[in-house]
Formats: sequence, C-alpha cells, structure tokens
Amino acid sequence: MHPATVAGAALGRLAHHAVSGVVGVAVLRGASKAAPRARPAARKAMVNGLAGGIVAARWLGSAAEEARLKAGDMLAEARSSLGEEAPPPSAVDINSHDHDHQH
Repeated sequence: MHPATVAGAALGRLAHHAVSGVVGVAVLRGASKAAPRARPAARKAMVNGLAGGIVAARWLGSAAEEARLKAGDMLAEARSSLGEEAPPPSAVDINSHDHDHQH
C-alpha cells in the first residue's frame, strides 16, 4: 500500500474521531443544560448500558472459549485421522522462553 494512502486513511480516521467527539460533547452539554432533572435518569441509563456491556463481554468471552475448545477438538481429531498423536491441551513447555527478562 502506498504511504500516502496509509497517511490519508489515518488522517481520515483522526478527523472522524475529532468531529464525532466535538459533536458528542455539544450534544451532552446541550442535553445537560436543557434538562437538569434528566441527569439522574441519564446517569442510570449510562450505568445500565455499561452493565449490559459487561454482561455482553463476559458472554462473548465464554463463547470464544467454547469455540476455541471445539476447534482444538477438531484439530485433535484431524491429527488422529492422519495417524498422529495429538498433544494434550495442558502440554505447555514452561522451560523455553522466547523473550529476554530476568527471573
């Protein structure tokens, strides 16, 4: 990809985020000035939205783990159909390190 294309795409994303941030701040300031009584309701809606996001993230994490396990089972079955022995899922080599740091 041409460097100008990459720079243009990055600049476009930056401009998009800047504009959407400015618009978002303007909307929030306008809403807070227009309806002071709505602040507790807006806060409650925000908290409920965040709680829903946490629940969704947990569900997605669980679904991803289930998919990883199923893929591992299928890989082991494929290896066994080739006559190879599949390593157990817990076979982790703790003695080899690919990075440098002090122990």
